[in-house]
Amino acid sequence: MKIADIDLGPRPVMLAPMEDVTDRSFRLICKEQGASMVYTEFVSADALIRDIPATVRKLSIDPGERPTAIQIYGREIEPMVEAARIVEQAGPDIIDINFGCPVKKVAGKGAGAGMLRDIPKMLSITRAVVDAVKLPVTVKTRLGWDHNSKIIVELAEQLQDCGIAALTVHGRTRSQMYTGEADWEMIARVKENPRLKIPLIGNGDITSPEKAVEAFDRYGVDGVMVGRASIGAPWIFHDISCALRGEEPAPLDNAMKFDLIRRQVRESIDRIDEYRGILHIRRHLAASPLFKGIPHFRDTRIRMLRADTYDELMSILAEVQTLTSQS
Repeated sequence: MKIADIDLGPRPVMLAPMEDVTDRSFRLICKEQGASMVYTEFVSADALIRDIPATVRKLSIDPGERPTAIQIYGREIEPMVEAARIVEQAGPDIIDINFGCPVKKVAGKGAGAGMLRDIPKMLSITRAVVDAVKLPVTVKTRLGWDHNSKIIVELAEQLQDCGIAALTVHGRTRSQMYTGEADWEMIARVKENPRLKIPLIGNGDITSPEKAVEAFDRYGVDGVMVGRASIGAPWIFHDISCALRGEEPAPLDNAMKFDLIRRQVRESIDRIDEYRGILHIRRHLAASPLFKGIPHFRDTRIRMLRADTYDELMSILAEVQTLTSQS
């Protein structure tokens, strides 16, 4: 699969853009584990134009994580164009436009998936961003605003006509948020449209190698995107990439997985500071399947998620690793 001149190889698997998750450290780890391409956290066009330091930091890319897409969101044409030009100077491989985020603070203000209620403006923003930069521009969106407005088949064509180089579709409506099951039959209908010439990336409920293989074999997408299943488990890209090559994956043992978690903690602290770095990593610790199935783990889990110093957290992780080796 190619996005413009960027060759991602056959059956690529991407790391989805996720706020407070896909920082530079996590993206690099996922790339090392087998992700074909990674996406940054959401970048607010308005905040970027105002030069907000926390937003500007999101533009930092490690050479080892490439190819990387920086994703921007906003609700007005001029700020999105200006933000795209700023992002282009940061040197990503792709600029992605977020028309899919369903959370109230984004969609409720008309940005992200909120654009699904104003398709003319969505298309105007897309066309203006494509015309403003030389980098490939892609879009990530959803099936529609709600069950009664699943417009993605027609919308995909319209976005293609704006000049985008690829499209990612999350198989839910905005009103579904992240509930229920992703509708991959609807994603397949987009791919089956003979007028769609750009690559189609499917997103939603890719939680295992088997589901990734099914997305290609049954639904015919050109690429797949993994989101929530990677939180606290970047090794999922190792397992999926092996399966997509038809190989039996050499499983990562628990010691290697714990090393990856420790690395995330260290690099999160180095990027921010000790207290906030640990706060940032708690989402990964809370979601990680590494800790599931450990007998009588509740009290230890509470201590792990309340730890607020590096030494305390490392001590608890060492204790937990011992528990996993015994279970």
